[in-house]
Amino acid sequence: MREKPFAYSLPLGAGKPSVWDNHIMRRLSSMKGQYLDQMVYETMLSSEDTLLYEVYEIKRPEAAGELLQGISIIHPGKVGDEYFMTKGHFHQVLDTGEVYYCLSGQGMIVMETPEGEAEVLEFRPGQVVYVLPRWAHRTVNTSLADDLVFYFAYPANAGHDYGTIEQKGFRKLVVERDGRPTVIDNPRWKQA
Repeated sequence: MREKPFAYSLPLGAGKPSVWDNHIMRRLSSMKGQYLDQMVYETMLSSEDTLLYEVYEIKRPEAAGELLQGISIIHPGKVGDEYFMTKGHFHQVLDTGEVYYCLSGQGMIVMETPEGEAEVLEFRPGQVVYVLPRWAHRTVNTSLADDLVFYFAYPANAGHDYGTIEQKGFRKLVVERDGRPTVIDNPRWKQA
């Protein structure tokens, strides 16, 4: 853990940071129940446990005032009509926000509150998205050719609540329709 102020570089366009403390690799097997077309999911998984996305974290103590940060890279691809995406989560400390800055690629960020408000924003290079406190969030790569690469920063004590999304799903899905990304209501979404 770094004990003094530090600097690092982010490649312009794409790639991992010059330093990181933790490399997370999320594969298809970690997304059980998250994709609408479960038959296609199971068929794909039986063939290969595809790498969907990677996270390069610069860890900090899990204390108020510290910022955990890093780079996420979502690879291109689809499960049925749905694009590759992150697991999505609320923060365990619900009243914490997060900042995303798109470095390359194209995508969408799916967000919702526990009270039922939902929002889906496009995400393109040079764009910053501020995820407000109390909003669950998932990032989707809507390109079938290029990685979606983005920087993130959030309070290091925020934690992750993946379980709520694993059980309920998100209210909105991003699917391909007529060759274009389209936002639809999730027919499998479960109200608490």
